[in-house]
Amino acid sequence: MGIKLLHLVKPFQGFMPEIEAPLRKVGVKDKIVWTAISLLIYLICCQIPLYGVYITDGADPLYMLRMMLASNRGSLMELGIQPMITSGMILQLLAGSKIIQVNTRVEEDKELFQTAQKLFGLLFTFAEATAYVMSGVYGTIGQLGVINAVLIVAQLTMAGFVVLLLDELLQKGYGLTSGISVFIACNVAETIVWRAFSPITFTLGTETEFEGAIIAFFHFMITKSNKFEALQKAFSRQTGPNMFNLLATIAVVLVVVYFQGFKVEITISSARQRGYNYPYPIRLFYTSNMPIILFSALISNLFFFSQLLYTNFKGNFLVRLLGTWQDVNMNGRSVPVYGLVYFLTPPSGVTDLIFAPIKTLIYIALVMMLCAVFSKTWIEVSGSGSWAVAKQLKEEGFTIKGYKMDPSGRNIKTYLDHYIPIAATFGGLCIGALSVFADLLGAIGSGTGILLSVTIIYGMFEQYAKAKGAGKGKILGIF
Repeated sequence: MGIKLLHLVKPFQGFMPEIEAPLRKVGVKDKIVWTAISLLIYLICCQIPLYGVYITDGADPLYMLRMMLASNRGSLMELGIQPMITSGMILQLLAGSKIIQVNTRVEEDKELFQTAQKLFGLLFTFAEATAYVMSGVYGTIGQLGVINAVLIVAQLTMAGFVVLLLDELLQKGYGLTSGISVFIACNVAETIVWRAFSPITFTLGTETEFEGAIIAFFHFMITKSNKFEALQKAFSRQTGPNMFNLLATIAVVLVVVYFQGFKVEITISSARQRGYNYPYPIRLFYTSNMPIILFSALISNLFFFSQLLYTNFKGNFLVRLLGTWQDVNMNGRSVPVYGLVYFLTPPSGVTDLIFAPIKTLIYIALVMMLCAVFSKTWIEVSGSGSWAVAKQLKEEGFTIKGYKMDPSGRNIKTYLDHYIPIAATFGGLCIGALSVFADLLGAIGSGTGILLSVTIIYGMFEQYAKAKGAGKGKILGIF
């Protein structure tokens, strides 16, 4: 049944553009160039405004999550990577739970699964683009006109397809990491740099301030005669990013990098040649940033549909139970003030523990619990659990040092059960805790955004190091 389900996408296979795998090994410099080109195309799309929009300052369902979703308001990248992440995760979960059976060793299955990912990505993009237009985010259908409404949906769908192809390009070996990861890291890094060095000024009463925390710091120190007051304002102002937020961001980055080095090394040996032993590392962040990506995908979709539903059906009890929203400024920014999504809103700082302790504690518990559950679930559906690793070791002729080669591989699996599930669950818990820690400190870019960007950039450096040392005795693609 599973194979038949996958074969349902076969008629669409000929219509889906495909990036060919490289015929030769792509060098590190070429990977950097292709990654840079893909990033440039993405950034250009972020600056191209949508044609046919009637309202540019209406409700913004993705306001609180734009940075993590690599999206840009009013541009071709309005939806960012959200449809791609959502469709990809759903397909991966279906494949991992064997609802869709995919044999990665069969070339036809791999090609059909890639076609399914593209098809579902396009369908999700089209569905979200249609929901955006129909909900009146850009104006009512009467204001837009049917032709403009169709053009907006077409623009968003095509932009989503471009993102999908760029992601495929980098994942097929032309880049250092996936396109989605590059776009997220770029968006978060851009936000942090901008809020630190932004030269934009704004006026409060009779006083002019700079938006960037570092520029504002020097501006206060130069213009104010009372240097203590200048320092106090530079480190604690609430009207924009301050120096404490910036130092908190640096601290969180260093903590995440420090945790990346936590690992347990088990010794594996060749069952075919005596005396050949190798270390096999099991990291604390065994599933890398996947728990926080899954969490972000869940939250973004809940926020997206909650605000769209509330905008059009405010009187419905179930809609209000999912989320009641309130406008906080004239730029389309709304925040949840009641319902499920209210408890999934990250705290704006440590003061939330004082003024909204129940909501903050519920959020902390939910984030840590969901990240742990997602991490544990992911190793099973992605083929990185104890049994999958044991089978791979057995097939490559390796066993745990001190253990005899078992034809079934069960003894290796039993041994790995003492490490991999624990690392996945506890690692997910730590990732959730670090995200909340960053939010409570008021770090620039949000805890989730910083975690994603740091783990992505760290992974890119690892890929670069592996590529530079390629061919020096790899086991399971790790060494």
